Amino acid sequence: MKIGSVELENNVFLGPMAGVTDRPFRTLCHEMGCGLVYSEMVSAKGIYYNNENTTELLDIGEDEGPAAIQLFGSEPEIMGAMAKKIENINAAFVDINMGCPVPKVVKNGEGSALMKTPELAGRIIRAMADSQKKPVAVKIRKGFDDKNINAVQIAKIAEENGAAAVAVHGRTREQYYSGKADWEIIKDVKKAVNIPVIGNGDICSPQDAERMLDYTGCDAVMIARSARGNPWIFKRTVHYLETGELLDEPSPEERIKTALRHAKMLIDYKGEYIGVRQMRAHMAWYVKGVKGASSVRDRINHAESLEQIEEILNKLEF
Repeated sequence: MKIGSVELENNVFLGPMAGVTDRPFRTLCHEMGCGLVYSEMVSAKGIYYNNENTTELLDIGEDEGPAAIQLFGSEPEIMGAMAKKIENINAAFVDINMGCPVPKVVKNGEGSALMKTPELAGRIIRAMADSQKKPVAVKIRKGFDDKNINAVQIAKIAEENGAAAVAVHGRTREQYYSGKADWEIIKDVKKAVNIPVIGNGDICSPQDAERMLDYTGCDAVMIARSARGNPWIFKRTVHYLETGELLDEPSPEERIKTALRHAKMLIDYKGEYIGVRQMRAHMAWYVKGVKGASSVRDRINHAESLEQIEEILNKLEF
């Protein structure tokens, strides 16, 4: 499929997740066949003020395949200028976060708060589309709350203002990640616009991806939380959609082998002190379902080095 001028190998994407979708994890997902990876969300103001942490978030490797940089902010002029400023980095296109539910983001009028201000949302999209040449996409939610279900309106505004694609998470901001995602709203958005629509929410298996595509008619699926500790979901989903054959889940041995490789990649990239601590959450996801997982998580949470992580995992019995 294509988003603007960008040709993608398949329609199974990794969704942006703060603290998760950094460069090492995106690389693993790309290796597993993910058609498009997203960065963690990046503050446009952070770019403007040359924030050191923001610089790292903008690092896109050659080994990631097509990648999107996701920006958040609420000022059209800054959003447009910062999209232009990062135009030359190794990203296929830029995405606008209009779905983040976190209070500190929402209280600044950013993330999902922009769904309450459609006119401003349109000006931000137009500013970013006009300021640089790469395609602009938008990630939205069903609405801000049950009294304000306006994904269709925002998607139309996005298309009218130059967006090349829109991703729709079938929950409101009020829901955060609880309850069931509403796939009906994704279907409604698909009927309302002519640009590609990416469906997001409750895709936990290859079969879920197929059901969403069939039910909503969306052009692509976005997998986020179900990819944590499970980059194989991309390989399995792409294969299933192409052949109808369901590949086996990874064995416990394969999960641990990949977890160790992920740890080494993260530590090489961020240094041992930060890498080990950030890997603790990933390890909890990787060992889920493995015999003695609770004890492993506890010991990993006290690990201070790659050597200690290796020692813990290498003692596992399957």
